[in-house]
Amino acid sequence: MPSKNAPKILVVEDETFLVKIYAVKLKKEGYDVSIANDGEQAVKLAADVNPDLILLDLILPKMNGFEALEKMRASAVNKSTPVIVLSNLGQEEDIKRAEALGADGYLVKANFSIQDIVAKIRETLEKRK
Repeated sequence: MPSKNAPKILVVEDETFLVKIYAVKLKKEGYDVSIANDGEQAVKLAADVNPDLILLDLILPKMNGFEALEKMRASAVNKSTPVIVLSNLGQEEDIKRAEALGADGYLVKANFSIQDIVAKIRETLEKRK
């Protein structure tokens, strides 16, 4: 159970199976987890929850992750919130585009375990302290 001052993580993922894996693992690690299943919900929830970090998929319904990231960066609330893109898109141009839009990290899902993802979240949050 996360403590009151636990870092808030917004997980933006439309694949139910992955959402469960990420949510369970992150809660076990002591994070307060919110979930968005599409890009529109992600932008709204990011503004409402003001998370300490956003884990963002790119292939999403309603609004893709690139558009969601662009809108989050344009928002006063989330313009400096760390965003780690977690996607199956591994092309150099996708990575460069996400970084140009303000992503703080980019992980290709197939190449990283849940432990690697938790380590990247921890490392990114530590840099922000």
